[in-house]
Amino acid sequence: MPAMRVFALSYPALPILLALTLVAPHVAMADDFGIVEKKDPGTAASSLSPKQQIDNLFTALKRQRDPDQASQIADQIRMELSDSGSATINLLMQWADKAIQEKRNAAAMDFLDQVISLKPDYVEGWNRRATLNYAIGDYRKSMEDINQVLRIEPRHFGALGGMAAILSETGKDEMALKAWERFLEVYPANRAAQEQVNTLSEKIAGSRT
Repeated sequence: MPAMRVFALSYPALPILLALTLVAPHVAMADDFGIVEKKDPGTAASSLSPKQQIDNLFTALKRQRDPDQASQIADQIRMELSDSGSATINLLMQWADKAIQEKRNAAAMDFLDQVISLKPDYVEGWNRRATLNYAIGDYRKSMEDINQVLRIEPRHFGALGGMAAILSETGKDEMALKAWERFLEVYPANRAAQEQVNTLSEKIAGSRT
């Protein structure tokens, strides 16, 4: 499961959590936004620090109302967050992804534990482990990892979607609604999140009548 993406949510919530965490390695870049486009060395974009690049991408995502364009920006954010800047960490993440695909969960967990130990400020290490913990049914540990993701990057819409999925799965609809609303503050054009807000709002309103 390479990094957290939202499409249709059905219960159990595993499909959405997995989708939230997936990013295709060949995702097309959003070249309609100067801040998103990858530049050659020596251009203006190359002077941006990784943090500035991420900040600009999140700003563009918040402003974009076209779902398709927003999806391209979201994919770029996932790719930026997935790059640890360390060849060792990136290799461990590749090994973890392969182990997850082959359903070798114990090996995948070991690789992710090593990633977090070596680089505790690397957000995708926590994010990937949160998804794996969810997949094996350990919601408590998954939520702990999600909280670490959001401590490092509060705008991590994938983690917010994962949090909402867990809260919905455990019957905490009002808290799940708040998580989805936080998601939409970051990624307002996401249709699936919009649908979840509407569905949960109606469900909560119905339970109060």
